[in-house]
Amino acid sequence: MSVGLFALLKDVSLMAKAAAASLDDVAAASLKATSKAAGVVIDDAAVTPKYVVGFAAERELPIIRAIAIGSLKNKFFYILPSALILGFFLPWLIHPILLLGGLYLSYEGAEKILSYLKREASEEKVKDEKETIKSATRTDFILSAEIMALALSTVQEMSITNQFLTLSVVAFVITFLVYGSVALIVKADDYGIFLIRTAKAPRCGKLIVKFMPYFLRFLTVVGTAAMLWVGGSIISHSIEYMGVHTHADFLHAMVDITGFVGFMKWLVETLLYACLGLVIGLIGTVFRPYITKSSG
Repeated sequence: MSVGLFALLKDVSLMAKAAAASLDDVAAASLKATSKAAGVVIDDAAVTPKYVVGFAAERELPIIRAIAIGSLKNKFFYILPSALILGFFLPWLIHPILLLGGLYLSYEGAEKILSYLKREASEEKVKDEKETIKSATRTDFILSAEIMALALSTVQEMSITNQFLTLSVVAFVITFLVYGSVALIVKADDYGIFLIRTAKAPRCGKLIVKFMPYFLRFLTVVGTAAMLWVGGSIISHSIEYMGVHTHADFLHAMVDITGFVGFMKWLVETLLYACLGLVIGLIGTVFRPYITKSSG
């Protein structure tokens, strides 16, 4: 009886150790996948605040909450199951899908720059709350799909269970980071006004109110730069994975010429990827009228 009990306890101990090791693997993979998708996350956080522009202050958080719920539905109802099926049955499709996402991000980044140069930065025309949430959720779907595809590309060697757990953690963490930061950003000026009205810290409140418009513009610039950087990087790595190395060799040679190491080397690589994304995105804007015309 005691022998059987000790054997059972030993089995439980081994299972607990295996589970702990599995959780460690999931945690490490989640961190790696989240960091790999950081550029898209920055872009997602930079894009979202524009959707609450034009609404009353008391409706900003409910709108952000609705978009966040839509984002979770996108990830867990559509993207995550599709990603697992794709990774299990058609793993060779992951990089072509990433390539398409990189092309989209590069095109969007180039479009933003052209709109700014032409002083045609479009304003949000739809002020209906439901339509705004739908529009934001559609945009989130594209960015979420890119994030999850990037995450999936880092966990291909894991078991299907650990892949599911890792992607689930990434989905929750990414959604919390993006929409939590967006909520803080859009309510910062309200907090500044609160400090002014209550006379608790009027100088600090005035500083926040004055600073936020500049910060939002800066965030737009960072979001556009992130689009181009991530887009160019994804395109380069996807093409390299498919067997074409000429462009990668050229980019590496350009970095080596500078002689930089560490952060400066990373910065040069980032700028080169952003330039690649910009060039490809501009090419896309040139052909867009013909594509639109032929599809119509």
